Amino acid sequence: MKNFALIGAAGYIAPRHMQAIKATGHRLVAAYDPNDSVGIIDSHFPEADFFTEYERFDRHVDKMRRANHGNRINYVSICSPNYLHDSHMRFALRSDADAICEKPLVLNPWNIDGLQEIERDTGRKVNTILQLRVHPAIVELREKVQREAKHTKYEVDLTYITSRGNWYLQSWKGDQKKSGGIATNIGVHFFDMLHFIFGALQDNVVHLASDTKAAGYLEYEHARVRWFLSVDVDDVPGSAREAGQRTYRSITVDGEEIEFSGGFTDLHTRSYEEILAGRGFGLEENRTAIATVAAIRGATPATLAGDYHPLLRK
Repeated sequence: MKNFALIGAAGYIAPRHMQAIKATGHRLVAAYDPNDSVGIIDSHFPEADFFTEYERFDRHVDKMRRANHGNRINYVSICSPNYLHDSHMRFALRSDADAICEKPLVLNPWNIDGLQEIERDTGRKVNTILQLRVHPAIVELREKVQREAKHTKYEVDLTYITSRGNWYLQSWKGDQKKSGGIATNIGVHFFDMLHFIFGALQDNVVHLASDTKAAGYLEYEHARVRWFLSVDVDDVPGSAREAGQRTYRSITVDGEEIEFSGGFTDLHTRSYEEILAGRGFGLEENRTAIATVAAIRGATPATLAGDYHPLLRK
């Protein structure tokens, strides 16, 4: 049984990490969040120590490390705001623990280089949650692409709309310096998925960039991709809105819809199983997706010509 600490216990994604720790037969022994709305811990690990001050949490983890080898923290799961991931992974490695970090791993690709240095110095490892890489439908599509080895590129449309209320832009997620912007915050795991399936990135064009939506064109070794991301409920198709849906995701490959909407709630547990078996996705696996969103963040939107997402015709 491994000991886990959790940073960001009050966040949206933290319960999936707690569930994954419990489902894989391990225990959460310490958690930290400046916000004390963490009653969800009682559903999983009511005996876990909890801290609202980072300094006390740091001291507690250090005391566990020094007390005896069997009682130290083995993994630190990181669910903090995006801009703090880099710092919290460094904390984990220097605490003689491996890190399990939510997406996006970091905001800029050069941060990966610094973390690799600390991995070498400490002998510990950074793992990341790239949950779509373990989704059965995505794995099947990747195997199909590799098997067919087409001479022409697949034509892909990616649409992801996950509606958010007025609170979104008032939170750290609405601050580009903290979240990385819309493409980073809600899109980075999709860009990783595209690289995972279709190979090396060859071109990156941005057509739309705002606080609530973004769109563009990406070309990979084996695909030409038109993408659209949004947190605006008005972008959800009318029929879906009428049915009460506030989220819409679609991937079409050569006009054929890829069904991957099911099974999302179990992917964190599957990711933890892979990490604990020594098959986690590390720093280098993140580089292409992080470089992609960093380039999108710094791009000047191009005029609507050539390949662009169909929703931009509105």
